[in-house]
Amino acid sequence: MSNEAVAANQGATTELTDRIRSLMNEYGNQVIEWRRYFHQYPELSLQEVETTKRIAAELDKLGIPYEINTEKNTGLVATIQGGKPGKTITLRADIDALPVTELTDADFKSKNPGCMHACGHDAHMSVLLGAAKILQQVKDDLHGKVYLLFQPSEEDGEGSPYMRRFGTWYEESDAIFGGHIWIDLPAGKINIEEGHRMAGAWEFHIYVHGKQGHGAQPHLSIDTIVTASAIVMNLQPIVSRHFSPLDSVVVTVGKITAGDRYNVISGEAHLEGTIRYFSEEIGKDLKETLVHVAKTTAEAYGATAEVTFRQMGATLTNDAKLAQVGQRAVTKLLGEATLAPMEKTMGGEDFSFYLDKKPGCYAFFGIKNPELGAVHSHHSNYFTIDESALPKAAGVYAEYTAEFLNGDD
Repeated sequence: MSNEAVAANQGATTELTDRIRSLMNEYGNQVIEWRRYFHQYPELSLQEVETTKRIAAELDKLGIPYEINTEKNTGLVATIQGGKPGKTITLRADIDALPVTELTDADFKSKNPGCMHACGHDAHMSVLLGAAKILQQVKDDLHGKVYLLFQPSEEDGEGSPYMRRFGTWYEESDAIFGGHIWIDLPAGKINIEEGHRMAGAWEFHIYVHGKQGHGAQPHLSIDTIVTASAIVMNLQPIVSRHFSPLDSVVVTVGKITAGDRYNVISGEAHLEGTIRYFSEEIGKDLKETLVHVAKTTAEAYGATAEVTFRQMGATLTNDAKLAQVGQRAVTKLLGEATLAPMEKTMGGEDFSFYLDKKPGCYAFFGIKNPELGAVHSHHSNYFTIDESALPKAAGVYAEYTAEFLNGDD
């Protein structure tokens, strides 16, 4: 490419960034309004039918075609065709909520009892709609195709496989970009780094079988509550003694179900928990060790144990080149000072399932602001955010798209 051509291309790129920035500011209030609507009407995993209908209605207003996944009538994929041929990128947002009772005093708090957008997926939908609105305005300058993926059931880890088998968007995609609003980052800061960003995550269930009996005759029973308690305690040294202190490993038992009455020794117990890791080798070892500990502990108490696993997410690893695309996009749109370092997290994401055959990048958008009470952790019934971060996130989605499609990466 000649010097004149390089200069012309850089000029066009700068002009496109300026247009995206202007539209980002113009549409900012709309992004926040969308978020407040979705926050009022949360729906649980694979039940997001009305949410999908509302997203579709907004896309209709924008003149963007889409297809709803009719397998469960939740989730959709929309398409923006650029004015010039080129690569294909998918932008993803999750849309499901949690079985949490909201305790905030927001004017737009959840109107669905026992259900709340306590992880920020209301924001994710709104950000992607904002990006869609921006990209629809600049599509003639884009070199390629954009898929907008509104994915259900991230919280259950089922949405990614569900949408991946829908249509041809996945096979056509050259890259996949997603992100999460993040309470550990100050509002206005954005993190995009290469390498491991989120942990591999599995749900596990331990079923303990003993012998029920009278509480006054424990010697004639096999107590599964005592056995389950011993299993919980014996699982703890897996992290502290089986693996190196330099390895990142989590074993958590979050729920125990056992017993029928105060004077009845339980004959069955059910433990539910999660394991987290970054190395697949460690993950394999961790599962095998957990099974061994559960079974041998149960045997020591005269009981038996069965263990099952369900994968919630693989290790989420950002592609190095695509992370650089993201860093450039943020720097060009918002300035280099917007970028902030952040340690990888033991949280899990089913976005990772897209990355086994496609390169991808996952960003974190800071929403923490103590002055607004935006300090509570994800999944808290007091979870709230600094909404000023959302228009910028929408702009980054759009600028990332332009940088990837129109750049040399």
